[in-house]
Amino acid sequence: MSLRFYDTATAQIRDFVPVKPGEVGLYYCGATVQGMPHVGHIRSAIAFDQLTRWLSASGYRVTTVRNVTDIDDKILARAKESEHDDGLPPQLRGEQWWALAYRYELEFQRAYDALGVRRPTYEPRATGHIPEMHALIQLLIDRGHAYPANDDSGDVYFDVRSWKGYGSLTRQNIDDMQSAADVEPQFSDRKRDPRDFALWKGWKEGEPETAAWPSPWGPGRPGWHLECSAMVTRYLGAEFDIHGGGLDLRFPHHENEMAQSQAAGHPFARYWMHNGMVTFEGEKMSKSIGNTVSPADMLNLASPRVVRYYLGQAHYRSVLDYRPTSLQEAAAAVERIDGFVAKAAAREFPNGYGFVAGPAPQAFVDAMNDDLNVPQALAVLHDTVRAGNSALAAGDSDATRNAFIDVMKMTMVLGLDDVQDPRGGPRSPEQVALNALIASQLEQRTIARETRDWAQADAIRDALASAGILIEDTADGASWSLKK
Repeated sequence: MSLRFYDTATAQIRDFVPVKPGEVGLYYCGATVQGMPHVGHIRSAIAFDQLTRWLSASGYRVTTVRNVTDIDDKILARAKESEHDDGLPPQLRGEQWWALAYRYELEFQRAYDALGVRRPTYEPRATGHIPEMHALIQLLIDRGHAYPANDDSGDVYFDVRSWKGYGSLTRQNIDDMQSAADVEPQFSDRKRDPRDFALWKGWKEGEPETAAWPSPWGPGRPGWHLECSAMVTRYLGAEFDIHGGGLDLRFPHHENEMAQSQAAGHPFARYWMHNGMVTFEGEKMSKSIGNTVSPADMLNLASPRVVRYYLGQAHYRSVLDYRPTSLQEAAAAVERIDGFVAKAAAREFPNGYGFVAGPAPQAFVDAMNDDLNVPQALAVLHDTVRAGNSALAAGDSDATRNAFIDVMKMTMVLGLDDVQDPRGGPRSPEQVALNALIASQLEQRTIARETRDWAQADAIRDALASAGILIEDTADGASWSLKK
């Protein structure tokens, strides 16, 4: 089965054909760092981490970009509120907006790291790309798709009726769309159409002067939608492979992103992928009704590995429903995997084991190729664990070793290897880094051997050997160990 994904833009499952053979450019929306991460943020990050891992395991060279929105109306409002929030520690009252944004950015990174979400190739901040945003705005004005407001406010808007493709991502008729005036009624008289959205927001009285940058249209800051278009083009080019994010971002954020980018003459994303939401016993999580569960709450109830398993177990497009027993069920599943791995490692690999290169079981490959069908892939993993336990009980060394190797390959793809060592203890950052580096080298060596580039394959082996890493080629792939 060839690799294929559900494309939101066409509402079809499509064979994956990258812009450049052998390479993938993936952009997915990161956090607006106005507060602590919620479980929806982390579910999305885990879904796209699984995608990145599978693309890499499939032989692609993957460039991943996850942005940080560190300037936004909500961030400014949160900083303003802190001036009068007696519930905050004294040092955080009246906190500058940029300090607040950075503080919460670090909280997101801690959550990502705790749950084994690999860091992206690039993680740009919006505030670091103002020149690119100015260039994109000017290009849209020059092409007749944007205009400065009809007053001296400094606002610049995208003209939605100038772009015939507006609404195509979410398959909406423009006249049926919610008016942007419903959200910002005070600005509607500055627009040609109430649905036009801001590309540049002129500085307003009472806003921090530090939250404004000079521009040809006056001091101000970028609109939310513009930020992503400028950053993705900077790092992945005018056309790239996959744009991802939570389902709640389809409209207006991704609709507006696609419109302004294509209106600027950029082909933009070939595929759009959106992950589903997280609910609480069938209801939308909401602070107002008190049914929210945060990543921190989950980590207080279960180990990071169990939380990772739970948040990554459903199909990425489906709703993930949290119930009081959810983490207990995930813990039981993880214990079954780890129990087999610990027993098999003790019997068959008493001197330790390392990463094993080579393909995962074909049924697992087929599941992951089928629109990242993780539930089916997990079924294969647990079937392999059961077979491995039967082999252990029967004293079948070969079958036990084969099952162990297959389980390790699958848990690596699913991201369970970067959270905690299967034999019990937490893995140090050094162990995680070493495993990732050697895994990358062995994947490149496997590709070289498959293409009969023996010189490159030997060069990789020799480089690893010079670093004290021994490679053993078996029928199941290459394994490594450290020289004694």
